[in-house]
Amino acid sequence: MITITVNGEKRQVDVPDDMPLLWVLRDELNMTGTKFGCGIAQCGACTVHVDGAPARACQTPVGSLGADAKITTIEGVQGKAAKAVQAAWQKLDVVQCGYCQSGQIMSAVALLTDNQNPSDDDIDAAMDGNVCRCATYIRIRAAIKDAAQTMRA
Repeated sequence: MITITVNGEKRQVDVPDDMPLLWVLRDELNMTGTKFGCGIAQCGACTVHVDGAPARACQTPVGSLGADAKITTIEGVQGKAAKAVQAAWQKLDVVQCGYCQSGQIMSAVALLTDNQNPSDDDIDAAMDGNVCRCATYIRIRAAIKDAAQTMRA
């Protein structure tokens, strides 16, 4: 039995230590906002926060998480950065198919939590590996800049 804290709630799961966090979230805890994309940590669809930092859930063995690790998924992301990013995503109509958006949002929130005035290079570095097959990268960057401006206001 493994105990993890997801979105502020302690949860116990009876899974092998090497089971990827993604499958624990989706299959054991029925939290389907975090998406399966590539399975090799290259596309970013499965991005969650582990102790506030973006992590690829498809390649994070649940047994590797410390007992005090705090996991945040798209269902539980909160705070000033989260609100600003989500509002900017809607305002600038970022979403097309929407499949990658939970991972994109989680990466953007982590960036803006640490840096409320990111440069284009900062945005590129933070979003590197978050693939959008609909190619809304221009709108994603604009939304991150808009969210940053909202946070600074």
